[in-house]
Amino acid sequence: MGLWDSGGLAPREQFAFWHEVICQAFVPLTPHRTLAEDGFAATVETRTLAGVNRARIRSRPQRTDHGPREVARTDAGFYFVNLQLRGRCATTVRGRTEVVEEGQFVVVDTAEPYFFDFDRPWQMVSYRVPHHLLAQPLAGRRPALGRPIGAEGAGTVVRTLMTTLWSVDEDAAGGDDLVRSFTSAVAAATAAPDERVGLTRSAVLAHVQAHLGGDLGVSAVCRRFAVSPRTLHNLFADGDESYAATVRRLRLDRCAAMLRDPGTTATVTALAAAHGFDDPTSFTRAFRRRFGVSPREVRAAARD
Repeated sequence: MGLWDSGGLAPREQFAFWHEVICQAFVPLTPHRTLAEDGFAATVETRTLAGVNRARIRSRPQRTDHGPREVARTDAGFYFVNLQLRGRCATTVRGRTEVVEEGQFVVVDTAEPYFFDFDRPWQMVSYRVPHHLLAQPLAGRRPALGRPIGAEGAGTVVRTLMTTLWSVDEDAAGGDDLVRSFTSAVAAATAAPDERVGLTRSAVLAHVQAHLGGDLGVSAVCRRFAVSPRTLHNLFADGDESYAATVRRLRLDRCAAMLRDPGTTATVTALAAAHGFDDPTSFTRAFRRRFGVSPREVRAAARD
């Protein structure tokens, strides 16, 4: 974790300190003063989580460039996902300028130029995501860059996860899963409208597959993804299975795989309970419907 605060320096030293800090905490950037003032009060706090660098920033009005020279000095490719907490940011990408208001977020790519203009004191949460972490959820496409995204649909999920992830300890269990949920939500929020439902559904499925032994009730998953139960059910309405049927199938498949593994020592009852089947009789019935044999027959065959 890093914490930088220009307030402890002499006013004439604060802006130069700020320039050095943002290059160290983020990527090569060039800030420009926009107000005639003696000092430059600003703070940056950074934390890491599963390869993602998280930052909270509070600063004075300014322009900040990541132009061609800064791009050339950037060693690796990152996406920045910036959530505006206070103030606003005029963001210019590929010659188009959009104003990001409070509560909105924007995505920029360090592999190409972008320019920020803050016309008032501002605060932001900024996540630096390596290109490779977004490659799978993006499925070969490019995210929409420089476009403000508000609290609708997948945008709500991104905003909620950014707030949640900030307070997660670097070594906390499940950090990788949280980051995967976050990157999937970013991919969905930056997709074309006709792609968003499928990508949000993929994000939910990724979460389900990572937590088959946890609470996958509708209420819990809706809280995680900041969606209503109706929205969650609608994500699966066009498929062959409902949300509940999908969870049940994936849990049964996991149980079957574990029963086929001679190294699994848990009893059938314990294994079922660990995957959301509290009634052994109901578990056996569901298992037989799916596989045509009982759980104990699968275990016996594996041992033989």
